[in-house]
Amino acid sequence: MNRIVEMKAKNRDQSLSDSRDLDGSYDQLTGNAASQSKKTIKQRFLKLLPCCGPSAAPSVSQNSIEDDFELSTVCHRPEGLEKLQEQTKFTKKELQVLYRGFKNECPSGVVNEDTFKIIYSQFFPQGDSSTYAHFLFEAFDTNKNGSVSFEDFVIGLSIILRGTINDRLNWAFNLYDLNKDGCITKEEMLDIMKSIYDMMGKYTYPCMQEDAPREHVENFFQKMDRNNDGVVTIDEFIESCQKDENIMQSMQLFDNVI
Repeated sequence: MNRIVEMKAKNRDQSLSDSRDLDGSYDQLTGNAASQSKKTIKQRFLKLLPCCGPSAAPSVSQNSIEDDFELSTVCHRPEGLEKLQEQTKFTKKELQVLYRGFKNECPSGVVNEDTFKIIYSQFFPQGDSSTYAHFLFEAFDTNKNGSVSFEDFVIGLSIILRGTINDRLNWAFNLYDLNKDGCITKEEMLDIMKSIYDMMGKYTYPCMQEDAPREHVENFFQKMDRNNDGVVTIDEFIESCQKDENIMQSMQLFDNVI
């Protein structure tokens, strides 16, 4: 009986150690809780990423005082820090900053689509971002279980921000390929373009015309549908994007976001 109690205590201590290591709340050199630094603009930005709303966020003091309570309420605990470093191109410190922002806003450890839409709408208050947010959520929800965990989020973010050009283009193709059949149809691209125009709102300058999404789709297919078969394959998509100077420049804008 004593042996079982000791094993449970050891597992609990290891779990607490992993959690502290990931969010940077424990100084491995001194054995003390790490000091809380001022929130940077980057961390404020992270609060608008797919997590829970501000009303659900625990205070700093709540996080630092009640580690035991935190472990009992977290529904999903992410992989260890070393494994996430292997799976992404983020440093240990970057992962800790990302996890701290995610955990503060989403104590359960996962975010569902409704919450994702609410948070994403804060970026585009002038329009309706719900449809585009749905497509984006589907791209992050790689397990197709209706929720995005910290692992899902950070692995996708690593591709967008630190991946090779081919990695990023593959991720974008997957976003546009709504039914995941390996090609993009005009109908799929039109749904994407309509969602983007809805998100930008009606009061943009210059004013957007109602037929603008369809015109954009036609231009897209003229450039990328090389064999004129009515669909764009991954090879056509990547080849066309790599030859487009504007697209290549836009890809580089993500390089120094974090």
